[in-house]
Amino acid sequence: MRIRARWLGEALAVVAIVLAVQWWQKRDTASGPAPHFEALLADGRTSTLESWRRNHPGRPVALHFWAEWCPICTAVRGSVDAVGRDWPLLTVAMQSGDPATVSRHLDRLGLRWPTVVDADGRITSLFGLRGVPAFVVLDAHGEIRFVEIGYTSEFGMRMRLWWVKQTQRSP
Repeated sequence: MRIRARWLGEALAVVAIVLAVQWWQKRDTASGPAPHFEALLADGRTSTLESWRRNHPGRPVALHFWAEWCPICTAVRGSVDAVGRDWPLLTVAMQSGDPATVSRHLDRLGLRWPTVVDADGRITSLFGLRGVPAFVVLDAHGEIRFVEIGYTSEFGMRMRLWWVKQTQRSP
């Protein structure tokens, strides 16, 4: 009995630490309407978040912030790719080079993500993100509904998108 109580206490302490770290990471993130931005895509075209969202009317959309140099971003790449096949996904390459560099990186990995180039971290800062990877879910009205920083599983990404779809009000 004593071993179980100790194990339970340690498990609760770990959960409390994880939740505290997540809260601390998200303390300054944007909420409400998603910040407007206009930026170059990796293919060289200019786009805005609003114009990209208009291509997916009535649907929740995901923004995935990543960096070429980020090892955790590498760990979630397969999950992001799988989610992007089923849900509208726009990725943001933070401080990973100019459009040509980001495009070469995506090509080398065989990724066909629509990707905004955030060479100076300005877009990432608009969302109040202090690091990558980050996964942001917007509802059909452009409201930020979820922000996750750090490793997020494919199941976690899909469940957040599904939840927003189930709970969003009609356009």
